[in-house]
Amino acid sequence: MGLTLDKAVEAAVKRDRVVVLGALALVIAISWAYLLAGAGMDMTALESTRLISGSGMAKMMPAVWDIGYAGVMFVMWWVMMIAMMLPSAAPMVLLFAAVNRKQKEKGNLYVATALFASAYLIVWAGFSIVAVAFQWGLEALALLSPMMISASVFLGAGVLLAAGIYQLTPMKRACLKNCRSPLQFIMTRWRGGEVGAFRMGVEHGAYCVGCCWFLMGLLFFGGVMNLYWIIGLAVFVLIEKTAPTGYWFSSAVGVVLILCGMVVLFGAV
Repeated sequence: MGLTLDKAVEAAVKRDRVVVLGALALVIAISWAYLLAGAGMDMTALESTRLISGSGMAKMMPAVWDIGYAGVMFVMWWVMMIAMMLPSAAPMVLLFAAVNRKQKEKGNLYVATALFASAYLIVWAGFSIVAVAFQWGLEALALLSPMMISASVFLGAGVLLAAGIYQLTPMKRACLKNCRSPLQFIMTRWRGGEVGAFRMGVEHGAYCVGCCWFLMGLLFFGGVMNLYWIIGLAVFVLIEKTAPTGYWFSSAVGVVLILCGMVVLFGAV
């Protein structure tokens, strides 16, 4: 009887894992498809990337900012963050689902894993609002081109230097530690119930934003809709948060960014 129960529990855990992985994969796939289709813009991401890499930027007219356009930009940023950040958050979501299942077996209140994941994504929605505000301001000051890429050497150098320096700070390392250690996060911050799950998702999302917000600022240097930069940053974040050499890799990239920023800056003076 006990063996049969253990097998049933194991089967339930495996089923939950498959369901959660399938849901994550679906959300990530839809997000990338939306980005590739142009994220509400008049051209696909591939066409935007070609223009950024070529000479078509001079032919583009500046965007006319209003509430509607700001809304399109918000959706673009938020979907981009989901596509880039959710893969690296998958281990945390899967662990939450597993622990949540064990809580249910103990007779505790079961909370949908989607609530935890949704809270995580809401934090990135907040980041997206800030990103849109910065983009609006930078374009108003003519510091961003119509293709959403830095039109100022000093802005570009500043973004590179800021991102590189932040990679080497204690705050970055503390946030990265929490992102890289799902088990420790669960053990030290577990809270029961729906409110607890939502709060945990917000906390984990806050650590991820704290870990990556300067890196996302690099999109203002390479192009907000530049596929090379979007994919490159997504891969970097995944390696930084999941690879055994993530800490070393993070610091090494920080040094490289600082050097690149100095090259850009000194090349302009």
